[in-house]
Amino acid sequence: MSRTLNKVMLIGNVGKEPELKETPGGVPVTSFRMATSESWKDKDGILKEHTDWHTVVAWRGLAKVIDKLVTKGTRIYVEGRLQTRNYEDNDGNRRQVVEILADNMLILEDRKNGKDRDEDDNDDFDFNNDFSSKSKEIDDDFDSRFDD
Repeated sequence: MSRTLNKVMLIGNVGKEPELKETPGGVPVTSFRMATSESWKDKDGILKEHTDWHTVVAWRGLAKVIDKLVTKGTRIYVEGRLQTRNYEDNDGNRRQVVEILADNMLILEDRKNGKDRDEDDNDDFDFNNDFSSKSKEIDDDFDSRFDD
């Protein structure tokens, strides 16, 4: 069997407030738009820039964390995989979207205070410590999907 890889790593800015919803079964899911940009100089030395917009989707515990900590303008790192989804729009047309299904997220800069997350040792939320101590409910939700 040949190996394949579906891995996405992005660093960019959140362009729209994350939107937290729940599935009919009560599973939290959030989605948001994220911008990544690249810049280069053309042959005349003029600086050019191009921005790509991505839709990011997160489930369960990560969805809850994003809802609490991420706002429009926040600079983040997202790691996950590409997911293609088909649906039918209101006019009956078949549509296809490509989304990033997030597995991991790090806040790099909080737009509210303009600081890199590692610049301020007095942040109210220490991702490594507070998340693990406050995530019992999140872990239970995640584990329940594997229960019979």
